[in-house]
Amino acid sequence: MILFGEVNISMKLERISGVYKQNNNFEYDLKFGQMKEKELADILENQKIEVKTDCKWKKTGNVAVEYKSRGKPSGISTTKAEYWAFILDANGYAEGILIVPIAKLLIIAKYHYQLGHITNGGENSDMVLVPITDLVK
Repeated sequence: MILFGEVNISMKLERISGVYKQNNNFEYDLKFGQMKEKELADILENQKIEVKTDCKWKKTGNVAVEYKSRGKPSGISTTKAEYWAFILDANGYAEGILIVPIAKLLIIAKYHYQLGHITNGGENSDMVLVPITDLVK
């Protein structure tokens, strides 16, 4: 069984089309901000996004990523999405949404899987626990 699927590492990681350079130029800052707004709009409008809600993130500092259900690959192992969105829920309220390229998430999830950071997500699913801090590095 192949867990976490196959991934082309260069897949969409090069989407980051601009690197911010610190300066005091409002026009530059405005252009950079507009470029990133367009990048986000493109992701939301034109890319496949797998959306999951995590309700324990605040207590644990982790998000859970399903990789197997009922003994078969699922979730991150089989997704066709290009991005994974974690809705960070706290008492029924979305405190934030973290959108991660699948290529990046696969690498990080596989690393934590190999470290044994796994848990049961109920009766039927297996999940790898990924620290939120690792996703925003």
